[in-house]
Formats: sequence, C-alpha cells, structure tokens
Amino acid sequence: MNIKKISNTVIAFLLSNTFLSNLEAIEVLEIKMLDEYAITREFPGKLIPSDQSRLAFEIPGKINSINVDIGDEVILGDELASLDDREALAQLNQSKAKFDLAEQVLARYIDLRADGHISTQDLDKAESDQIVAKSQYDFYRVKFEQTKLLAPFNGIIQNRFLDTGSVINAGVQVLEILGSSNVEARISIPMNYMNKVKIGEEYEFDIRGISAKAKLERLAPMSTGGSNNRLAIFRFNTFFNPGSIVKLKLSMTEKAKGTWVPIKSLSQSEQGIWAIYTINEQQVVVRDLVDVIYFEDEYAFVSGTLNNGDLVILGGAQKTIEGKIIK
Repeated sequence: MNIKKISNTVIAFLLSNTFLSNLEAIEVLEIKMLDEYAITREFPGKLIPSDQSRLAFEIPGKINSINVDIGDEVILGDELASLDDREALAQLNQSKAKFDLAEQVLARYIDLRADGHISTQDLDKAESDQIVAKSQYDFYRVKFEQTKLLAPFNGIIQNRFLDTGSVINAGVQVLEILGSSNVEARISIPMNYMNKVKIGEEYEFDIRGISAKAKLERLAPMSTGGSNNRLAIFRFNTFFNPGSIVKLKLSMTEKAKGTWVPIKSLSQSEQGIWAIYTINEQQVVVRDLVDVIYFEDEYAFVSGTLNNGDLVILGGAQKTIEGKIIK
C-alpha cells in the first residue's frame, strides 16, 4: 500500500485529564476520505525452466564418451556425448568415394554427349547414378552426425542416466538438460481476476524476498485439478533457480468510500466491530465505529462516519478515553 495515498497530517496535542496532575502528549492524523483504494493480491506459483529436454541418440550403438556430468554448464552446440563411430565413418567414406566417382563419370558423359559419342540414354543413366550416389552420401553423413549428442541450447546438466561403454538402442535417454537463459512461472489465477491481467504486459513477482518482473506469455484453457482457475505462464528475462516458489503481486483498484488509517489507531469493540477515536470541533475525544474493508502492512482501509479533516488519535483506546477534552 502506497503511504503517499493517505496524505494525512501528524499533529501533536496536549491531553488534559482532571484525574492526572501532568500533561500527556498525543499524536493525531488529519484524514482524507477516498472513493477507491489500491490493494495487492498475491498468487503463489513455481519456477520452471523455459527449456528442458531429455537427450538420446537417434541410432543404436556403444557409448564412446560422455563429456559432461550433473551441474555442468554447456552452450548451444557443445558435444555432450558420442557413440563408437568407426562403422558410421567407414560407411560415410565409402559413400563419399562412390559419389565422387559418379560426379566424375557424369562430367565425362556430358562432354561425350556434346561430341555425339554416346547416346542420350547413356547420359541419363550417368545422371541417375550421380543422384543415387549423392543421396547415399547424404544419408551416411547424417548417420555419422547422429553419433554425436549436441547441446540443443545453453543450459545446465540436470541428470546423467548412463556411463561410457553402455550399449544402447535408439531413443534411450542419456542426459537431461535445463535451459539456463530463462525461467517461467506458472500461476493459477481465479477467473474473477482474469480481467486484471493482459498477455504481453509485465507484472511484479516476489522470489524469496527478491523483487522481479516477468511478462505474461500465454494462458492455458484451465488449471489442473478441474478448477475454474486459468493457468498463466509468465516469462522472466533473468535466470532464477528452477523449483523456487514465487508470488505474483497483482495490484488493483477497488471502489469504496473510506480512508487509510494506521492499524494501531483501531480498537476492538463489541461483536467484532472496530472503533476509532477522533477529536471533534469542541476538542472532545469521540469514539466512531468503523468497518475494516482491507488490511495491508500496518494500515487498514476503513469506512464509517468519518469525514474529511477529522483528527484520528494514533494510539486508539490505549492513548485516550472517550469524552476527554483536548486543550
């Protein structure tokens, strides 16, 4: 709650008491009535990495090396692990030699056809052989590349599932990597607050006492568990540890007639009603009954019979007695 919204004035008075031989100083606030008040609602959630992948080889083979371990930082394109590539390399070299030969033959056949020494059919066959050789070379080049497991993004190794020497099938998980560039917060927001958020806007979060801002990226149709809440996904530009609990601090304005007063100026009355002590025009202490609409920090927004310019005694019942006269 922004204290500047209160615009109250602190004034010191001397309280006269016929039962006391000394004079006691009291403090009062000159209040200002408002037609609305600002509140902050908090919605908890959890940080998750924006990017998270479990990595596996696309082909079977024997693991030749694993170059990272849990906690290691990696960057896009780093070689994380590799398979025994001797067979793949041999097939690649063989297909490359066939492709080179097919290109040489095609080049000679083009010259021969230009001189009329061979038929069109012979040239067509040379062109077909060159296309087949190129496709086989491309195929084995991809297979050779698949013996290397590369980092798909900048991140941190979260898990390592296998060791060097393991013989695996295609698709068996080897490593898990978490993105280290961004994190997301997933917040379940009640439907009656959905009009307070907008995709593309930034909102304030509390992360273990640290204030940070995140942009609302998207909304899921509903939250898990069958509730009527919507799942909102917020993206941070700063990296925080995944798994941390966060709080979305959603500021909004509510319409109500009342004023902000310090909580210490309130006194509990009968039947749960709150009382506040003010000084009237005759400088007599008067007790006013108020409804507390909202609490925030050390202040409360209250409504009742208060008016602009009323002087509220800060200490409440502990500082004064109803009917006392102020000099």
